[in-house]
Parts: sequence; C-alpha cells; structure tokens
Amino acid sequence: MDILNKAKTGKKERPIKVVQFGEGNFLRGFVDYMIDIANEQGKFDGDIVLIKPIEFGNLDMFHKQDCQYTVSLRGNVNGEAKIINRIVTSVADAVDTYNEYDKYMGLAEIDTLRFVVSNTTEAGIVYDDTDKFELEPPKTFPGKLTKFLYHRFETFKGDMSKGLVMLPVELIDDNGIMLKKCVMQLIELWGLGDEFKKWVDEACVFTSTLVDRIITGYPRATEQEEWEKLGYEDHIMVTGEPFALWVIESAKDISKEFPLPDAGLPVIFTDNQKPYKQRKVRILNGAHTSFVLASYLCGNDIVRQSMQDDDIRNFMLKTIYDEVIPTLSLPEEELKQFAGEVVNRFNNPYVDHALLAISLNSVSKWRARCMPSLLGYVEKTGKLPAHLTFSIAALMAFYTGTEIRDKALIGHRDGQEYNIMDDKAVLEFFAANCEKDTQTFVTSFLGNEDFFGQDLNKVPGLTDAVVAYLDDIKANGMRAALCKIS
Repeated sequence: MDILNKAKTGKKERPIKVVQFGEGNFLRGFVDYMIDIANEQGKFDGDIVLIKPIEFGNLDMFHKQDCQYTVSLRGNVNGEAKIINRIVTSVADAVDTYNEYDKYMGLAEIDTLRFVVSNTTEAGIVYDDTDKFELEPPKTFPGKLTKFLYHRFETFKGDMSKGLVMLPVELIDDNGIMLKKCVMQLIELWGLGDEFKKWVDEACVFTSTLVDRIITGYPRATEQEEWEKLGYEDHIMVTGEPFALWVIESAKDISKEFPLPDAGLPVIFTDNQKPYKQRKVRILNGAHTSFVLASYLCGNDIVRQSMQDDDIRNFMLKTIYDEVIPTLSLPEEELKQFAGEVVNRFNNPYVDHALLAISLNSVSKWRARCMPSLLGYVEKTGKLPAHLTFSIAALMAFYTGTEIRDKALIGHRDGQEYNIMDDKAVLEFFAANCEKDTQTFVTSFLGNEDFFGQDLNKVPGLTDAVVAYLDDIKANGMRAALCKIS
C-alpha cells in the first residue's frame, strides 16, 4: 500500500504565510484543518511551516509523507453519526529548531510570512530570566519567538509592514497578553533596544484565543483498518470530533487578513473573548463536573452511557438550562444553541470518554466550573440551584474513602474499588473526615477556604441542603436520591 505524500495529493504550492510552533495532533486537527478549507475555497491562499520547538522527538514521518496527512472527524452531524475525512495539503514543511537552527531562523526572512500559531502547552508561555539570546535556539518558547522576531526586524530593517500576528492557543487565560509580556521582558533582559520594542509593540499583534475541539489523536489501535479504508498508509493522521470553535480576541482587526469565517468556519473575531470562555467553562466543563461523579455511582462508566441514562441526562439538562444559562451574559438563544451542541458532543458514538478520567481533581474543577454558577444563581434568584447543590453531595459521596494507596484515595462502587485522584491535601481531608457525622463532614468541607477560596457555609441554606442530599444518598443510594430532584 502506498504512503500518503505530495505525489498522491497533487499538493498546490502556496506562499508561506504561517509558522506554527508545535506539530502535535491538536493544531493539525484544528488550525491547519481550518486553513486547508480556507485555501480550498480561495479565501486565504497560504501555506504553513510546522516548527518543532522541543528537543525530543523527530519529524521523520512528516518528511516521509511530505507533511500530507488525513484529518478524520467522527461524531453526530445533524442527528446522524458520520465520519468526515479530509487530506490536509496546506502544510509545506516541518523544521526542527534544534537540528535545523539556520533553516528555522531563515523562516523569519520570508516576505509573505504573517502569522505565528503556537501550542506549547500551558507551561510554554513562561518568562525565564535564565534564558539566553546567544543560545541556538533559546530554551523557552518566548525566547525562541523573541529571537525569531528580532531576526525579522533586522532583516527588514524595522519595516512596520513586516510585523507578525501571534495566534497562541495554549490553554491559559489571556494567552496573547501573557506571551507579549514575556517577549517584552526578554527584550529588556537581552538589551535588544527601544526600536525593536516599538516594532514588536506597534507592528506585531498578539491575539488571545479560546479553542474548542476534542482531538482524539492517532488511531493506533485500529491503524491497519484505517489504512484499508483510506486506501493508503498515513502514519500522522489525526482523529477528532466535528465540533469546533475558535474565538480570537484582538486589539487590531485581522479579520480581512485571516478570513476563516468567510469559508464557513467556526471562527469568531471579538474584542472580548471572556463571555465565550465563561460559556464553555460553565456549560461544557461545568456539565461534566456536575454529573459525572453521580453518574459513575449510578453504574455508568463513560459519558455516552450517561447520556443514554434518562435519569442522568435529565439531571444534566436541568443543570444547564435551568441553573447555568440564567447566570451567563451572552444572548439566551446563543447559549441554548451551544448547550444543544454540548449534549450532541457528549453523545458522540465514536468517543468513549471515561467518567473516571473526567473525575480527576474534581474539587478544584468544581470550584472553577460550578461554583460561579451556583453563586450567580443565588445572587440572581435568592434561591439555591437544586442540581448544582446536589452535585456537591455527589462529589462528597464519590470521594468517600479512608485508605490512600499509591497516591489515590480508594472508593467503592458495588463492592468494587476505584481510584480517586486529586491533590494530596484533598485526599487526606476526605480520608480523615468522610466517616464523621454528615453535618460535621459537610460543614468542614464547605468551610475549607483552601478548596473554595471562601467559606461556602455562609451561603444561606447551602450547608443544610447538602447535608440532606448526602444523607439521602447514604440511605437510599445515588440513583434514588438523584431522581428526587431531577
């Protein structure tokens, strides 16, 4: 069977407009996929060069396949289970910053270059005052980017039209603002001068972005079967879900230069991404955190099972529509449409998302994802949201265990052990307190300011409500207790 390459795809060569720090599955199944569609529709006309920003790993398979690869999206589309395959041909090359340093720096000299995409993990956007300009390359991503920008600044003699647009997708708040801050600090540290600082500040654009698509990666377990269906070998194919959203916050309007929405792609340009992040965190992530622990104790193991369990599905729908959406600022219809897409995604027939995997660090997740909705609902209505309140009791029931073994608290479901994974302080709290009387247990948990940043016992009626729900779970089981409120 032939391997996928340019000869097979008939790749059209385009001007290099994008360099991308990161060659991983997410960027290739999200950003590069979108740019490929925009190219096909004649909206962008630009190629991408992938940059490997870390020392380990290699690009051998990228070169063997001429950077041509398949994206296979799998999920529910308009109520039907579908697989949508696309060969992405918009990646022109892949370069190793360490083993091909001169080639990497040469990319800064390309006249048509305009965009820098990055996904270097949450730890990638950090300022390190031990990084050095003379290293080839500097060790941090901000260091590499600063030196890259400086080389471009020198090459084009400070031409203000040759600035670049940064599109970081790292999962941190205000990723573009944080990246620019790191670059500016390095300019100072390395003494690169006021003219360069002005060029970075005025000629370059640092956007902050929010991205959303589940990428499930390379289908290693079914590799041969996939190749048979495709009719060729593809060692760097990417699988993921059809849903996608890219929100780009920018102080300068870049929508004409990066016209992805004109190609029908789910990209939103805005001057404030925070309402969209709040929507995602509270509806998508908040729904997960509010129902998965109860669902697991009701006997389910994956998200799709939960959606096919009427009791859990109804609980989740009421949580989202009755308690979360009323606390959000975007238009109600837009929020309901997003919520409908979330339910559709949870029911994806091609993704087995384990509830125990989602359960990791549930205490901090509940604080970030559910607590703002609960407090917002109380502030707006003067009442407790029943389902979000119940989710606290469900969390406490799930976290019930007295033995910590191999850094996990041991819980029990129907006589079978399961591992509860969280910070050491959380696990030690539950091991020490879960067997105390319910009132003491709940009061201690809600009053732990290390967990919640405040004393939740001060929320009127919350302590008594959680005590009642937890007593009901203990006496009658999770499903019977949950059904009383759903």
